Amino acid sequence: MKLILLYSLRNLIRRKLTTLLTASGMALVILVFSAVLMLSEGLRKTLIKTGSPDNVVVIRKSAGSEVQSGIDKEQANIIEISPEISLNDRGKRLVAKELVVLIGLTKKGTDKLSNVVIRGVMEMSLPLRSQVRLKEGKMIRWGTNEIIVGSKIAENFDGVKIGSFLSFGQRQWQVVGIFDGGTTGFNSEIWADVEQLKQSFRRPTYSSIIFKLSDLKDFENLKMRLENDPRLTVEVKKEMQYYEDQSAMMTRFIKVLGVSMTIVFSIGAILGAMITMYSAVAQRKREIGTLRALGFQKVTILAAFLMESLLLSFAGCIGGLFLSSFLQFYTISTMNWQTFSELAFSFTLTPKIILQSLIFSLIMGVIGGLIPALKASSQKIVDALRTD
Repeated sequence: MKLILLYSLRNLIRRKLTTLLTASGMALVILVFSAVLMLSEGLRKTLIKTGSPDNVVVIRKSAGSEVQSGIDKEQANIIEISPEISLNDRGKRLVAKELVVLIGLTKKGTDKLSNVVIRGVMEMSLPLRSQVRLKEGKMIRWGTNEIIVGSKIAENFDGVKIGSFLSFGQRQWQVVGIFDGGTTGFNSEIWADVEQLKQSFRRPTYSSIIFKLSDLKDFENLKMRLENDPRLTVEVKKEMQYYEDQSAMMTRFIKVLGVSMTIVFSIGAILGAMITMYSAVAQRKREIGTLRALGFQKVTILAAFLMESLLLSFAGCIGGLFLSSFLQFYTISTMNWQTFSELAFSFTLTPKIILQSLIFSLIMGVIGGLIPALKASSQKIVDALRTD
């Protein structure tokens, strides 16, 4: 095996230009393939990290998302006195009744309006979100038209800075702070006092109830009790599961579209590898005959040429992953189809994506190199040594 590897490497090095061009083609395919997976993973992780493992989300049954949900005051009061809810150091329940609405804001450098989530929050909303911290300015004063905005909103939209005013819900709202939600979807939200937001948008209901469990073991019993309570029409989910469900439709679309594109591009890369290997077989006809005359078996010749193809694909994989790794420094904004709102997230490269890219590249190498390798190993010694 070591001899075959050294032989294959020597031949690839001798054909520097051909090797470089073929490996570059494969690298571009791997770049597209890994970028699609990184995009999907970035979206999924951003939404999952928005949730906390010991938080619970309650929305209207079959609503799908907070935007479509509505829980009236009577139902909210029943839910917020649940004994499973954790207490803070002052003995207050860690529960928040929240409202989610959408408004249009103009993106920087364009005249395009994008939907942005406005979340009506309560005093307990911040303690329930350990990922969120105030970055600049101050927290809103309850009972006023003050708002705080996520860092991505401040970066990507016009007129969103501390001291500025936004007009929505027939009111003027003053930006008093900017918060950072880390790698979560909260960075793409604006927070306001929930009661003021309800009045402004004339909403009699809340969108969701968020609370922290005192013991995670109580979740199943809590879920069964609330969902089977005849006074309630709600659905109970762990917060991380809720946000993972929010990412399902978009990640599925990205993967289907991306993989389809990758398959088309990979056909070109496979043909390139096949042409390269056919050329190598034609140029080294006498060499193949000499090796056969010296006693090398057909399977050894087959393995040597197949190894060359695999090395080409491996080099392409390394190059493609190297290029795609720089995408992690790039943040994109797109619409979350589940909530129809703007969401900012980054490409995410994981060990699983690296492994998937490696397997995909090796499959391309096998497909592109197998037929030429079979041709090389099947040549007769006399024909291979014959002078043209």
